[in-house]
Amino acid sequence: MRALRFERSLPRFAAAKVAGMLAPGRGATVGPLRLVDIDLPDLPTTDWVRLRPRLAGICGSDLATVDGASSRYFEPIVSFPFVPGHEVVGDLDDGTRAVVVPVLHCAVRGIDPVCDWCAAGHINRCERVAFGHLDAGLQTGYCADTGGGWSTSMVAHTLQLRTVPDGMSDEEAVMVEPTACAVHAAVAHRTEGVTVVLGAGTIGLLTIAALRRLVDPRGPIVATARYSEQRRLAAALGADMVVEPGEVERAVRRATGSLQAGAQLTGGADRVLDCVGSSESLAQALRIVRPGGVVDLVGMPAHVSLDLTSLWHREVAIVGRYAYSAEDFTAAFGLVAEARLGQLVSATYPLDRFEDAIRHAAEAGRRGAVKIAFDLRNEKVRN
Repeated sequence: MRALRFERSLPRFAAAKVAGMLAPGRGATVGPLRLVDIDLPDLPTTDWVRLRPRLAGICGSDLATVDGASSRYFEPIVSFPFVPGHEVVGDLDDGTRAVVVPVLHCAVRGIDPVCDWCAAGHINRCERVAFGHLDAGLQTGYCADTGGGWSTSMVAHTLQLRTVPDGMSDEEAVMVEPTACAVHAAVAHRTEGVTVVLGAGTIGLLTIAALRRLVDPRGPIVATARYSEQRRLAAALGADMVVEPGEVERAVRRATGSLQAGAQLTGGADRVLDCVGSSESLAQALRIVRPGGVVDLVGMPAHVSLDLTSLWHREVAIVGRYAYSAEDFTAAFGLVAEARLGQLVSATYPLDRFEDAIRHAAEAGRRGAVKIAFDLRNEKVRN
């Protein structure tokens, strides 16, 4: 079968890091990711089935991996070589279309009894992602045993599969997994005042849609967007106010009636959802959140440099929002259909144009795009 495989190679990883710093997405040209012909992955147990991907998305964590920018935190919970791709819709052997729930939690790993988090339905907090009958891997797409969506064939546990409704397009179906992440962040709690979403890439736009349709906060939703198409989509999906990143302090000050003391607002937003995850966005979030407010870290961070004095002084909470529960994933199907989120799939590429695809994904905002995906519908499985 054909697959994009990520090898363990420190020299290539270092080269990818340099290339990615020079131009985002260029790590694909020199790094450990290669298009190869490999054997079909084995079925780990009889509870596993084969899936032939139709569409497989490229997300921010994939780009960080390809560009050598991912955190070393992941090393013990990833196994090599792995085939990336965790945003996947594909066909089972019986012709059923299914979306993959990629989290490799206790039940998928054959662990009995499951950990307390899994027992409570919080598979995103599973304590056993490096144990059981699978190699280490927090999700499909980062585990050597499962394969991933950037290929013509992969394997999935039956508990990981959700049937795609007949009326849902492949483009809508491939958006379910990232939408579930946004749902998980949005519904974590409600606010009475201003809610701010920093960033209008894929996860930022999906978070706006989830806030508007599943939470509908009483106060306005303020979003930051760098590019014109992002601003248009942010407003269409439910933001009450969309501003340039450099204008958000002024917008929050006016919306909340806060005063300004230097760079810090005296009041601020009840809740800030950071969908970027950089040092700059987190610093900005702390400047605009009110005392006692919450900053939700939705975008995956890596190494950040941050002055936490205001967090201490104003008793602000920073909370990570990773993946989703089983309930969040179910809710995502409805949200994708209601908000027509398949429209966010801007372009698709065959596997042999992976360098172009990854470069497009890395430059999506500037190029007026949102979600870039691999299209495997015309690829043949080679045994």
